[in-house]
Amino acid sequence: MRHYLRRLSPDFVRLARVPLCLALCAASAGPLQAKTLIKLTTLAPKDSSYHQALQKMGQAWAKASAGEIDLVIYPGGIQGGESAMIKRMRIGQIQAAMITAIGLSDIEPSVTGLQSMPMMFRDFAEVDYIGSKLQPSLEEMLAEKGFVVLFWTDAGWVQYFSKNLVRTPDDMRKMKMFSWSKGDESDMIVKRAGFNPVALETADILPGLQTGLIDVVAMPPFYALGTQIYTAAPHMVQINWAPLVGATVIKKDVWDKISPDRQKAMKDAAIEAGKQIKATSRKESEDAVETMRQKWGLKVYKPTAGEVESWRKTCEAIYPEIRGKVVPEKIWDDVVGWLKEYRAGSR
Repeated sequence: MRHYLRRLSPDFVRLARVPLCLALCAASAGPLQAKTLIKLTTLAPKDSSYHQALQKMGQAWAKASAGEIDLVIYPGGIQGGESAMIKRMRIGQIQAAMITAIGLSDIEPSVTGLQSMPMMFRDFAEVDYIGSKLQPSLEEMLAEKGFVVLFWTDAGWVQYFSKNLVRTPDDMRKMKMFSWSKGDESDMIVKRAGFNPVALETADILPGLQTGLIDVVAMPPFYALGTQIYTAAPHMVQINWAPLVGATVIKKDVWDKISPDRQKAMKDAAIEAGKQIKATSRKESEDAVETMRQKWGLKVYKPTAGEVESWRKTCEAIYPEIRGKVVPEKIWDDVVGWLKEYRAGSR
């Protein structure tokens, strides 16, 4: 055997040593750092400003972690509706999501205080004020449920888009309304008020309008433009129903595995993304109305003062049912109290 080894060429011997050298070098350098893959899903359309802001956030995360944090984004609801997103997070299929207050309420019902109070907010200043008061405690509640809030944002005012003209609540009572709620207490309240909710997944809104399954849907104008809802629902009644508030959340067990210094850099980048989304989306919603009106023939109806009052009275009539059944009583009372304080101060 020794005689055979002596006959081997020097080059072959040198090559044979390479794997051993590599192994020794790897051992001396310590274990390789594994990448942390974070899969994030959202209903926001692909290539929208929302999607782009999330991509920019992901680039900042990669830079702050020297490439060890890899954010993969699934836009356009390709991972299912918001309830499905939350289920996927809970079983570990995805790690993060940008979802509305409606979806977040599946985790913590108190989030409904930011959105599920129709015609409660008069302007964005009130929306921002209530957010500043309520969001810190909501973050603690969500953390207790296993979710960390990376940033809060909103998509502007929800408006009603319909197949036929809607002026008053009585007009809408004759129509079938899209519902996110899947037959829960919210739908029962709406039905008792004389309306006809139809529970569908978000992806089924446009087909539902086209086939007559539904006649009217509430959504921010930018989304109606991006998903071409206006082609099947060419009427919009401008009443600023409620803000579409949401947040990007990540599973706490995933977040806790990231070092504190990287958490800070990632949270800073996330908050910046939230600010960008809020500023851009509010303007985009306003611009979207004009784009749909001028280019695609959307008919925008601005109710008279009397018609606005009829909408407000319809909402106020169901407030006692929303309080406690949809929005927890304490949260409802806090929001109403803070609004009174804010309005008194602003005067």
